[in-house]
Amino acid sequence: MNKTLVAAALTTVLMVPSVSAIEIYKDDKHAVSIGGFIDARVIATQGKTEVVNGASRINFGFDRKLSDGWSAFAKLEWGVNPVGSSDIVYSNRFESVQDEFFYNRLGYAGLSHDKYGSISIGKQWGAWYDVVYGTNYSFVWDGNTAGVYTYNKDDGAVNGVGRGDKLVQYRNAFGDLSFTLQAQLKNNAFYTCDTEVNQDRCQAQWEGGAADAQQVEFNQTYGGSVTYKATDMLTLTAGVNRGEFDVSYGTGAQITAVDLIYGAGVTWGGFDNDGLYFSANFNKNENHDTDNIGRLIRDAYGIESLVSYKFENGFRPFVAYNILDAGKDYVIQPNNTDKNDVFKRQFLVVGLHYVWDLDTVLYVEARRDLSDFTSADKEQEARMSLSEDDGIAIGIRYSL
Repeated sequence: MNKTLVAAALTTVLMVPSVSAIEIYKDDKHAVSIGGFIDARVIATQGKTEVVNGASRINFGFDRKLSDGWSAFAKLEWGVNPVGSSDIVYSNRFESVQDEFFYNRLGYAGLSHDKYGSISIGKQWGAWYDVVYGTNYSFVWDGNTAGVYTYNKDDGAVNGVGRGDKLVQYRNAFGDLSFTLQAQLKNNAFYTCDTEVNQDRCQAQWEGGAADAQQVEFNQTYGGSVTYKATDMLTLTAGVNRGEFDVSYGTGAQITAVDLIYGAGVTWGGFDNDGLYFSANFNKNENHDTDNIGRLIRDAYGIESLVSYKFENGFRPFVAYNILDAGKDYVIQPNNTDKNDVFKRQFLVVGLHYVWDLDTVLYVEARRDLSDFTSADKEQEARMSLSEDDGIAIGIRYSL
């Protein structure tokens, strides 16, 4: 068995997405590292210009050598918001609206072995993220058509596809092939609604019998992924995630639905390496996400793609294209929703990063919205389009 590949596979559980880390203590048995970054940006979108947080975070990694080739590991990561609250909601990612200075991102512990793989328990990156993370390198606008950050929630925790809550995960590698299996053991109930409305108001709407108010009760989910390192430059991925949930509507109706996503990805090169980088992924999903005002989507397909080129002088231009297309008649809830409503989230991002060194990056990124949320209800159409505007941002990412 190639122990280097095994180590790389196990490192994924600790470092996806990869950020720099500094070893602050090490002896014959123990090692402690600290990592993360501060990302501050100025963004102009939706007719406003503000200073906002860019998913800043700090983490601590722990490793302890045990007997018979075993090691124990743990990681704690918190998001930090160094710039204060923002009125701009420019993606469905938690960092764009988080007001608290500290908030939980990751927390897990586990055991690993070069031969037997690793098992970890806690809040951690899901198996599905292994399939699609290759396109997750636009700093400002990305990640919301690959099925990772779903249900207008924070981080993919609900169904285990992003930073999943309460995951039990097993990873191993054989030759050029690595794989991940996971189960999400949880019971969770929440209200779906657009991110500008808090859960208390969602509950009030639901209890008041609003036709488009819905409560989702999630139970266990299960997922898996495989990664094949075809060459030093070419990586292929595939995976699936499945769960079941009950939906109760403000009208009194109830349904049980299967949340399913599956797909594949391809990546060429390394984003931080000099030269060409390309990554793309495709997914099909059922009952896996909501539209921008919280209504469950029956089925859709999603594509994310990114191409960049890093020059020796540190400049890295890139172009990204994302689409999540549910077509017409996509709302599964049993009410009077217009069957001609359209949901197609689609946008283009162009950017330029100046990698002064791997730990200091200056950047400018611009988004062109190409979405289609056509509806006869123009107020609804405006709400759907609110966070999908054109925009431009400049910022600095300072890694620890």
